[in-house]
Amino acid sequence: MSIAPSARRVVPTLEAVAAAAGVSRSTVSRVVNGSSQVSPEVLEAVQEAIRALNYSPNRAARSLANHRTLAIALVIPEETSRFFGDPYFAAIVQGITRELDRSDYVLTLQLAQSRPSEKTIRYLTGGNVDGAFVVSHHSGNEFLATLQDTIPVVYNGRPMRFDDPPAYFVDVDNATAAARGTQYLIDRGRKHIGIIAGPPDMPAGADRAGGSLRALSAAGLAVDRVAYGDFTQLSGARAMRELLDRFPDTDSVFVASDLMATGAVSVLSERGRSVPEDVAVVGFDDSPAASNGSIQLTTVHQPAEAMGAKMAQMMLSLLRGEPVEHQCIMETHIVERDSA
Repeated sequence: MSIAPSARRVVPTLEAVAAAAGVSRSTVSRVVNGSSQVSPEVLEAVQEAIRALNYSPNRAARSLANHRTLAIALVIPEETSRFFGDPYFAAIVQGITRELDRSDYVLTLQLAQSRPSEKTIRYLTGGNVDGAFVVSHHSGNEFLATLQDTIPVVYNGRPMRFDDPPAYFVDVDNATAAARGTQYLIDRGRKHIGIIAGPPDMPAGADRAGGSLRALSAAGLAVDRVAYGDFTQLSGARAMRELLDRFPDTDSVFVASDLMATGAVSVLSERGRSVPEDVAVVGFDDSPAASNGSIQLTTVHQPAEAMGAKMAQMMLSLLRGEPVEHQCIMETHIVERDSA
């Protein structure tokens, strides 16, 4: 389709786009609002007309007309240092923003601790955002139930509570993935396997610990070699010291996050244990932390960026009033590197 030069000089409006594309104004409106109720041919025609006319939707006017803010909150119930220090969060946010860039919605960050301020709660429930993504939640985050009653919420990871109706979330099967990572060590003949687990008040922490321990139990191995961290590098180092002090014969360790695994590797080095010869290490996430250290980590890959993108797709569908499955479980696999 070609647009006449004279058309390009007209102030671009919704009507002008409709005329150029040969469709109705309402069809253009559906395309601009991200509706899936248009054919691929019509979508292509409208998008070409938008590009040719350099049409830019009036976001403020549309927001007022639809009684929407065109903003979605990203709620992180964590300390600021944890959010900016963990590459997993960066991957999730990248996936979310990649999808939102195709819409008119913008993302607003809310670092809400386990007991957020009244100001934060008022902001989230006071009509300032149309929805919320929740990443890294704990069992004590009761305010999330209130949030879910007010606006659409999509979680990264299954929530601790099972409400009626159930929450919308994107996750991996953490228990099965952790069991697979632990089995990787078992299959390589390791007999004295330690576990560095995540926080038990987080679904991912509890599920990964449970999966690892089930794999050990099924293999007839000891299940008491467990230390806990909080998914940070420092806590992984602390947990590795604890394991070595309690069980000096530890010959391998499954670690519930790559950041904790890098901390564990540093302690093994300071204790004179070579990796993987003396102690094999398997991490979880396949984040940049797995490949940036002196020893590249064998790890369980979870598709963090794709998970963020799927969260955004679910949210946009909810905001359009489209039917959405309550949960999406994505695949994991082992990435073999040097540590095991």
